[in-house]
Amino acid sequence: MSRIIDLTGIIGAYATRLFVEEGHEVIRVEKANGDDLRLLPPFLADKKDLEHSAYHQFLNAGKKSLTLDLDSAAGRKLFIDLLGRSDVLVADQPLPIDEQLCFGANPKLVIAKIENDAPEICAMARSGLLSLTGQPNQAPMILGAHIPYLAVGAYVGVATAAALLASRNSGRGIAATVSVRQSLESFVEQAMVEYSFSGTITERRGSKGAITAISGALPCKNGHWVISQIHRPGRWDKFVSWVQDPDLSSDPSLAQEENQHKHRDFIMDRLHAWAKRFTKEELVEEAQRRHFPASPVSTTLDLIDDPQLVARGFLREMNHPLLGRIIFPQGAIATVAGVQLTPAPRLGQHNNEILSELGYALPQHANFNTGA
Repeated sequence: MSRIIDLTGIIGAYATRLFVEEGHEVIRVEKANGDDLRLLPPFLADKKDLEHSAYHQFLNAGKKSLTLDLDSAAGRKLFIDLLGRSDVLVADQPLPIDEQLCFGANPKLVIAKIENDAPEICAMARSGLLSLTGQPNQAPMILGAHIPYLAVGAYVGVATAAALLASRNSGRGIAATVSVRQSLESFVEQAMVEYSFSGTITERRGSKGAITAISGALPCKNGHWVISQIHRPGRWDKFVSWVQDPDLSSDPSLAQEENQHKHRDFIMDRLHAWAKRFTKEELVEEAQRRHFPASPVSTTLDLIDDPQLVARGFLREMNHPLLGRIIFPQGAIATVAGVQLTPAPRLGQHNNEILSELGYALPQHANFNTGA
């Protein structure tokens, strides 16, 4: 297994969390007063401190915390010594130490650099992704919960893994750069391909008819459900047989895919009115029985009690030192790999362990701002 140094924000923190799930050792280097991730709301148990951020607890689970003053000469020397005993550095640009110094400390080091020169909403806007999200004829809406950044984090994880494999095959160090904007642009490829081949401009559709004429999230008795109907011969007749809407069944031209796209707002409005009579469980179960792709829109409360996630080990009980006995999302990779994640580290929790390994006597190096 590899030792990975994490010197990142939310994007890289998700990438390195994926490596933790696989069983690698990840050391998160932080300032003496904590990094920005520890200050990102929401806060668990309504405690606004450096240990209760929900993002910190999730993204830093299983990691080690080392506090270090990289603005001091002593802190930079310690950091270089740490790189000499590590395999990977994942860091936001600009690097705190010259890249050549990093390779000088470890010629086989893998460096994954995250290039991000704009706030999240600006990066989404420049990439074109923002133009596709939101309701029609209204201002675009950014995806919540920092999903764009976490999606880029998956790219960072893939790039890091690829660079690590290439380094091991060649025996040489390697640097890889992941651009946040270019990563987000990749999610707009379908819209660009659609325009290139057909001249169709992808527009904001909110939650209705964005992928196929009959697709999207719709309200029902106890929340929302999603349907995604792919056009195939005979499928329209089966659909109207299920919905039993006279306005839909009385127009045979709607069986043609072209006419479904022309009248998709009308179709989705009729489906909207029909679905309100049922619960999401009733709708999804009947859709599955009739072989229509459908799903409930699960809330976090639905997921925390989901028997499938519990049975597969994705959700496991954890004895948390701050929060007590909780249900915690281990993650897909950890579930498959059989790795049991530990709670996110307290600030500077592993200072003594790491400094001792590097041959430092902690009391003699208090100027490193280790926080110990």
